[in-house]
Amino acid sequence: MPTAIKLEKGATLEKSFSVLENKTANYFSESPEEQYAEVLGTPFLIADMERVCADLMKPLLKSGEVSVGAHIDIRHTAPTGVGAKYQIKVIFEESRWGLYTFSVEASDSVGVIGKGKIARAIGKNTEILKRASQSS
Repeated sequence: MPTAIKLEKGATLEKSFSVLENKTANYFSESPEEQYAEVLGTPFLIADMERVCADLMKPLLKSGEVSVGAHIDIRHTAPTGVGAKYQIKVIFEESRWGLYTFSVEASDSVGVIGKGKIARAIGKNTEILKRASQSS
């Protein structure tokens, strides 16, 4: 049953993050021959974008519920080096068919480094874990 609390269209949340050594593209290297740039890795940027969306959804959650990612359409357009700070701004757009859609944008001191759309859903954590355990 949906919550009585609603997000208003245009609701916004902005948070700051830092590029740590364990958030770089090269952090994913599994051997010395595998080398990537020592800049913010795309999966970490997306994870932080998801985190800010989830934070904006927190008031919607009932006891035992969590929000989960359902769709991601992100472009990571510029590098950000280790030690740099970046900001993520999310704006709630709409809720349809149980999906909450956000526009997201990340920027550092030089400019925009990524943007796109993220959709999240709300579910009971026990049901999510029950389904997940079937795939083990």
